[in-house]
Amino acid sequence: MLSLKAQSRQEVGRKVNKLRKADKIPAILYGRGIKSQPVSVSEKDFDKLYRQAGESSLVALEIDGKKTNVLIHDIVRDPLSERILHIDFYQVRMDEKIEAKVALVFSGESAAVKSEGGVLVKNIQEIEVKALPGNLPHHLDVDISALKTFEDHILIKNLLVPSGVEILAEPDEIVASVVPPRSEEELATLEEKIEEKIEEVKVVGEEEAAAKEAEASAEKESGEK
Repeated sequence: MLSLKAQSRQEVGRKVNKLRKADKIPAILYGRGIKSQPVSVSEKDFDKLYRQAGESSLVALEIDGKKTNVLIHDIVRDPLSERILHIDFYQVRMDEKIEAKVALVFSGESAAVKSEGGVLVKNIQEIEVKALPGNLPHHLDVDISALKTFEDHILIKNLLVPSGVEILAEPDEIVASVVPPRSEEELATLEEKIEEKIEEVKVVGEEEAAAKEAEASAEKESGEK
């Protein structure tokens, strides 16, 4: 199991900016039946761990020398810099099933893509599962070699799921498929539609500019009178 060290913190509100300047991330630990606890973690250590764990792998969070099993339940990022601003750690009970989102990792080679020039369509990138914390997979593999023709589909029920893991999605929901490449006629029609839309926008813009100019001219004449 992956592990991460954390420290209890007293800083709250705007005071957490001091932590961020010291390359630490403010976080909160919570769970059913426990009191929420403000903590902080090293930004460098967390970045390294998050790349490995994601949000579906158990992490042993060590707070002031005491370890507890948690999931990374949520992270908040700065919309511009993408820097992590806050983390939610959820303490789990190892004997109690939980729900979590698991990423799908696509692998293999599709004959419909390689030989027929088709385009792979990934309808689902992650799915919600239910399992005991110790059984949660880091990801689920999707082998696209099953997509040999444009009529083939990979469905939820086709996924290989580890024992003890339940997928919370409709069995017949399409995970991936391959669509035929666009014909030259379709591409030409698409380009024409794009050009028409550009021309429409241009005309509307010119009309609005002319209207504003006429309105300004009328106001000027009215003021001179």
